[in-house]
Amino acid sequence: MTIGIGVDFGTTNSAAAVFDGERLRFARLEQAVDIMPSALYLDRDLQRLTGQDAIDRYVADNTGRTVELVPEVIGESTLLVGGHGAGGPPPETLTTKIYGQPTADSGLQGRLFRGTKRLLGDPNVRRLMVFDAPFRLVALVTPILVHIRRQLQALDASVARALIGHPVNFEGRDQHKNQLAMTRLSEAYKYAGFTTREFYPEPTAAAVSFLHAHASVDGEHLLTLDFGGGTLDFCVLRRAGSEFSVVTTYGVPLGGDHIDQRLFRALLFPLLGKGERYVRRGFDRQIDTPFPFEDYEDLLVNWAVSYTLNQNRFTTPVLECLEQDGPARIKFRRLSELIQQNLSYVVFQTIKDFKARLSHAEEAVLDIPELDIEVRMTRNEFEALIKDQLDTVEQAVDETLRRAGLPASAIDIVLGTGGSSLIPAVRNILTERFGARVREHDPFTSVAAGLAIADYRRQTGAGI
Repeated sequence: MTIGIGVDFGTTNSAAAVFDGERLRFARLEQAVDIMPSALYLDRDLQRLTGQDAIDRYVADNTGRTVELVPEVIGESTLLVGGHGAGGPPPETLTTKIYGQPTADSGLQGRLFRGTKRLLGDPNVRRLMVFDAPFRLVALVTPILVHIRRQLQALDASVARALIGHPVNFEGRDQHKNQLAMTRLSEAYKYAGFTTREFYPEPTAAAVSFLHAHASVDGEHLLTLDFGGGTLDFCVLRRAGSEFSVVTTYGVPLGGDHIDQRLFRALLFPLLGKGERYVRRGFDRQIDTPFPFEDYEDLLVNWAVSYTLNQNRFTTPVLECLEQDGPARIKFRRLSELIQQNLSYVVFQTIKDFKARLSHAEEAVLDIPELDIEVRMTRNEFEALIKDQLDTVEQAVDETLRRAGLPASAIDIVLGTGGSSLIPAVRNILTERFGARVREHDPFTSVAAGLAIADYRRQTGAGI
């Protein structure tokens, strides 16, 4: 029996599907859902967890833990001492260890890797140290794909082959980033047990899924906007009966994760101490300077490494500010709680939910009870905050049309997919150009579904 298999390994989340010509089924990658976080956790014994289990373990292991960085030994120097005269004592060997900067976290229970897909196109990232073992990027992706393959097998699917999704452009600046990333991905899929594998553009797969679900829809040209966690991708297809060809594809490195970080910076930084003063006693006088919040910013907005803020060099200034009276004290208490309780992941999940509510309401509240934070924001304020990112979306739509050599009036169907395609301002960019031709389609699993359908059609000779 011919079965099409599609795997969508995403920057933020992953999904997989099987299609037998009639029935489309999704692999249960988590206990009750079809989507799993693209996350890997390795403990000190290099035992691994994937998906939500990996994130939960990371959060638990680093809650309330003080981080202490100790110097790493990077080499040894050997010196022979004594033994200059005949008949004297033999020379003594003195060995001195050479230490690097204090970068090893002695209490770290495990390493979390999420968003590894972002690094695949970077030739400068070859190996990452996991405790004392060097891991290639391929080795950090493979366990996630092994889990996906096992869950596909639970559907009684033969998973020696798969059609694999890829963004139009991987993240990175190197001119060979796409070739390098797909070479690495192909190797990871091979080690995971996918002996036969082909690549397929993710926005094109979303279009395949839509056309399969709406076979009777009219129109010659279809444009897909795929706005995921890490990238914004487009494709234009030309239909001819039940067949179609790809006119053009285009992609830019903008994703929903970038918008989440923008919200964190704008709404939460002022409530965590940004812009406040840092007063402490010096040797002969009192020192009053701006609090060095810039030292905290990048770690706060990258939750997978924010636990490293629980070091004395970060926590001491916060604790000293907590000893001061005044309205800023509550801000530093929040910052202290966020660091000690390792709440960055919780905060980002709340931000994602908040962003989703703004897609359905004119106003929403960002409520984080763990930090005693409640911020109200209107949709207009949200759109003003991300205006430059919306401008990037607008320019990318126009560039896609230019590359296709088509005016907006020649596009018959416009498909939005990916979580950030649900943002009303993104939808408005499309409706301003294409009017009622804009359609929404399964923002989170359409790529995996389209890959499985395309794989089936290729095997049966129906073509894509």
